[in-house]
Amino acid sequence: MPINDLVAGQNAVGAPLVRTEPIQERSAARIDALLDAAAEVVDEIGFDRLTTAMVAERAGASIGTVYRYFPDRIVLLQALRDRAVLRYRRRVVLAIDAQQPEHWWNAVECAIDAFVDMFRTEPGFRIIRFTDAERSGVPEEEVARDVSFATRFATILAEEYDLPAGDELAFRLEIVVEMMDALVNRAFVDDPRGDERYIEEARTVAREYLERRYGDES
Repeated sequence: MPINDLVAGQNAVGAPLVRTEPIQERSAARIDALLDAAAEVVDEIGFDRLTTAMVAERAGASIGTVYRYFPDRIVLLQALRDRAVLRYRRRVVLAIDAQQPEHWWNAVECAIDAFVDMFRTEPGFRIIRFTDAERSGVPEEEVARDVSFATRFATILAEEYDLPAGDELAFRLEIVVEMMDALVNRAFVDDPRGDERYIEEARTVAREYLERRYGDES
């Protein structure tokens, strides 16, 4: 099913950046523990103040263990971003598989709902911005190596719901990602559960924007 293309070829930790290869089960568990610790620290103090020493202390690991997998804090932040993005994409896949939306907008809603849920439940996710490498502390050239969510999702909507395929659909979904990123982030500035006014407005803005262009599509 094309929806699985959202996670095809993805991995949890940004394998090209992690020093130890191949990643065995024990190593994967250690990496997850280090990323869990990093996410907690980031939620508390922000990504700009994060250090590898803080991550080691929070994880109860040696600084050598951290450097074994992550040569510096930038690689650590990239791995945290990669894992968060993968988990988000998996949630979208699970939601669409479970709900089997009949209309393209309902599929988009699954993606929006999963995005909001990640803000509520995934430590560190609030500082992982899909669209701004600077705000995640990750070099732009590293972010660009992944096929964007909008591009993959455009292919899915075209194949499953007969929306016109091509760069134009991907571009418009990128616009939606930008809007959701800004408005949903704003919803969580003062409310840990998210201000529903901003969340609902985000859905409305996204729907009206897309329906103006694809409203007649089945």
